[in-house]
Amino acid sequence: MKYQPHLRRLKKLLPGEIFLEPATLARYAGDKWFAAHEPDAVALPRSARSVSRILQFAHRYKIPVTPRGAGHGYVGGCVPMHGGIALSTERMKQILEINAKDFVAVVQPAVNTAEFQAQCERRRLFYPPDPASRKDNSLGGNIATNAGGPRCLKYGVTRDYVLGLKVVLANGDICKLGGRTHKNKTGFELHRLFVGSEGLLGVITEATLKLIPLPPFRANLAVGFGSMNSAVRALQSIFAAGFLPCAAELADQFTLAAAAKRTGSKRLLGCQAHLIVELDGQEPSVRPEIAAVEKIVWKQKPLFVERGFGATECEAVWQIRREFSYALRDTGLTKLNEDVVVPRGKLEDLFKFAAKLQAKHRLQLACFGHAGDGNIHTNVMVDYTQPGARKRSEQCLDELFRWVIASGGSITGEHGIGLAKKRWWPSAVSKESQKLHRTIKAALDPHGILNPGKFL
Repeated sequence: MKYQPHLRRLKKLLPGEIFLEPATLARYAGDKWFAAHEPDAVALPRSARSVSRILQFAHRYKIPVTPRGAGHGYVGGCVPMHGGIALSTERMKQILEINAKDFVAVVQPAVNTAEFQAQCERRRLFYPPDPASRKDNSLGGNIATNAGGPRCLKYGVTRDYVLGLKVVLANGDICKLGGRTHKNKTGFELHRLFVGSEGLLGVITEATLKLIPLPPFRANLAVGFGSMNSAVRALQSIFAAGFLPCAAELADQFTLAAAAKRTGSKRLLGCQAHLIVELDGQEPSVRPEIAAVEKIVWKQKPLFVERGFGATECEAVWQIRREFSYALRDTGLTKLNEDVVVPRGKLEDLFKFAAKLQAKHRLQLACFGHAGDGNIHTNVMVDYTQPGARKRSEQCLDELFRWVIASGGSITGEHGIGLAKKRWWPSAVSKESQKLHRTIKAALDPHGILNPGKFL
């Protein structure tokens, strides 16, 4: 309540953009994770200038500000833990430019990822980053978390497509960083400092994104295996033969059983592992390449191989993959979604370690994800009605993250730290790195008003 007099003044300064009604505050209390905390006000600015005025005001009176995009994150990154203002950019949703000559697009932060990709593809342009929830999330949130997706194996993550940003700093300054050229070595790459910054350093109000030519043809294989070892060996053999798929996705037996129930796909029921491999490029080269990859896969004695040729058939395969996370929720168990990453050579070890954790802690672990770059979503499935389940799940996560860090991996590949992974942050990076993070935070946000209560 201590901020209310100030916030009533702010509402008068920005009518129609500041909201204090209880029902509105409740809608902006959390994201897709388990924590929630209501803000004291919700800000829905329509422009960078409005964002600047809000932050100038908040900076002057030391009012916490929690930026948010679509609110579809999985780690509590936009939960306003210290109250104050929940600042949503959802009204800033214009595609300002798609330029086929420069191969760039200029967008506001609330542009929906899937809709943007469709607009680009109609012009035969390509924006590759493809998080599984792209129909629900926004480009600003993707930038704030450095989102990835299946195609990042070949094409890279969101960071690799951000050429420039317009960012409002904690004191209200509007900074234009980077530019629209595909090469730029004029000073520090400051725009990249804000990619993956999780709302701790500034508010993104505009992005200039790199585009590339749309590959004219796609083909994929959906392969069922009798063991996870066979699936991993098949993928390793594909790499060893010199192929770089645009995507390579693995899923384990529990995930497949849940997906079979949700989608009605009977083939998934008999699988211990499932691999999707996709190639793209020119049709005369892709067709023989996918045939060569299929020959490699058959050496591991798969249960079946399904082929997809062209965008429509390939998307039918991916639609089943996009149901995996929802299918796990259908089980009725609570899904603790951990997007850990290990070096590629440790992939088989990760699946073996997950099996050990499952037996030790008497919890189901469901593993699926971006096998090509070692980013496997290791979901701890918990029935909190069982005695001791919460403690066992916490111990299981502690062991998982310790093993991932000891293996040279990372505790998060694309979701971010937020609240969900806050307690493992000190183990994940060195003390020197933590100090550098705090130094940068203090320089850009001396009052600590931006997204307080998170990992810094």
